[in-house]
Amino acid sequence: MAHRRCVQSLARHATALTSLKTTRPLSTLEILTSKLNPVITITNLEPSWCTRWSHSRYFSSSKSDDSENEVEMEEASDGETEEEEAASDLDRDYSPEEKEAEAAAIGYKVLGPLQRSDRVFKDYEPVFAVVQIGSHQFKVSNGDCIFTERLKFCEVNDKLILNKVLLLGSPTQTIIGRPILPDAAVHAVVEEHALDAKVIIFKKKKRKNYRRTKGHRQELTKLRITDIQGIEKPEMKTDGTPLKAAVKKPEEIVAAA
Repeated sequence: MAHRRCVQSLARHATALTSLKTTRPLSTLEILTSKLNPVITITNLEPSWCTRWSHSRYFSSSKSDDSENEVEMEEASDGETEEEEAASDLDRDYSPEEKEAEAAAIGYKVLGPLQRSDRVFKDYEPVFAVVQIGSHQFKVSNGDCIFTERLKFCEVNDKLILNKVLLLGSPTQTIIGRPILPDAAVHAVVEEHALDAKVIIFKKKKRKNYRRTKGHRQELTKLRITDIQGIEKPEMKTDGTPLKAAVKKPEEIVAAA
């Protein structure tokens, strides 16, 4: 099989030479005899033909290598298309209505940059909320810090409203949404756009000589929760005395007379 493929490759080279060379074309028999003879010199050929003959080709009798090359080409094309789509999304110009609609689909609304006169950071309040951002859910209180996937259309020090609130809770009451609470809102401030730790993606196909190693760092956005609205907040003591936990007194056992 390998010998037959060698003969076929030599025949293809011969046809290429006969079609491109302007002088007397070489026959297939001459090329075959010159290839089989180890002491022949090719002085009549031009430098271009020498470079053409100098390239070696790899032949294999199994179809696994061909299928492997096809798989590699398909994966490379898929990766290129994904990169092109991501680049096109970044370069695309969004209208204000499109920005607002896409941000609302993710679960937030951009109010604008944080001003020096804004007093958005408050003391801790015994209220918590469960919010949904994209496909992730977070349990937060005011003053908490969370990391989400990179949020578009917002920069550092921008004020956000997280409007997909699933649950609100306090020491006195709990409000559960169906599935969200329309009157509830969680306010946050964008503190940083960062990258997560590197993750190694290793692919291997046994007995195919196929190995691919790639690294990925997920883009993240750091949010600071500033306020939770939509539930009654209990009053905190201002005198500084800590709250004492209620301790049950043991019942007195009355001895039977």
